[in-house]
Amino acid sequence: MSERSVLVTGAARGIGAATAIRLAEAGDRVVCLDICADDPALDYPFSTFEDLATTVEACGESAEGVAADVRDSTSLAGCLEDHEFDVVVCAAGAVWGGKEIWDTPEAVWRQMMAVNLDGVFNTAFVTVPAMIESENPGRFVAVASAASMRGLHLMGAYAAAKHGVVGLIRSLAADLADTGVTANAVAPGATATTLLEASADVYSLEDSSEFANHHANQRILQPDEIADAIVWLCSDGASAVTGSVLSVDGGMTAT
Repeated sequence: MSERSVLVTGAARGIGAATAIRLAEAGDRVVCLDICADDPALDYPFSTFEDLATTVEACGESAEGVAADVRDSTSLAGCLEDHEFDVVVCAAGAVWGGKEIWDTPEAVWRQMMAVNLDGVFNTAFVTVPAMIESENPGRFVAVASAASMRGLHLMGAYAAAKHGVVGLIRSLAADLADTGVTANAVAPGATATTLLEASADVYSLEDSSEFANHHANQRILQPDEIADAIVWLCSDGASAVTGSVLSVDGGMTAT
């Protein structure tokens, strides 16, 4: 198999950064994409250009960093017009909570859908046609959440968007059935990221480590653990897996 060209969105930090680095270590040529700008509708810091540069450096000389917004398909297409990818990992995401569904501001609802769900659609829209034509077996993986399998108190907009990701991925897999390209999702539990810290604020927790109580293994997961599952889904060994949601949640949804 020839060297693969890989796109990872949300690559500046967290699960996206860990995944980009793992894929680069496996010999892939990685494009690391992130927005590198805060969102005024969300009250926690987004990634920075420095974060993205750190990931790119860790991925090696063949890696490339791109600052782009997955919510904007036109801008995304423009930034990636000179690229064709064998593997695409959608790890860009955002979280918000603190209100019941009926009190959730419409602007926040739109942002949750735009980043978490539209972002996956836009990335597929821009990249999948060329993946179908590639000589390498294509892999499309989206990061969903344990919230894609259950309701969340005070975080309904986020949970609804992640449920949507699962429906999108399963439908994409059906559309790709005879192309050799697979489409799957991973559903992480509480993972040590900035988004987990923001989630802890929603529930007024003193420390995000309290989320470990929801896991059968009683610990917070690390981004590398989620990345390892994503890398497997991108491998030849996962060629028979498509339309699946792989739970990597420490037993959160099993118990």
